[in-house]
Amino acid sequence: MCLAMPVEVIECLEGDRALVDLGGIRKEISLALVDDVSAGDFVILHVGFAIGRLDPDEAARSLEMFRQMGI
Repeated sequence: MCLAMPVEVIECLEGDRALVDLGGIRKEISLALVDDVSAGDFVILHVGFAIGRLDPDEAARSLEMFRQMGI
């Protein structure tokens, strides 16, 4: 089973990379598949790659749903 998660971009790094945060876990990911991402944006993360931008309200709803499921 594959799972894509909404994450917040904390910092954009060199070379299409970014530092993201998901509930206190920080990870470096690739932004190579998504254009115009800035710190504070939410993206969908799948196997180390941002695969799309996400509206902040939708990200909050998704993260709350994951919290309720215990994920």
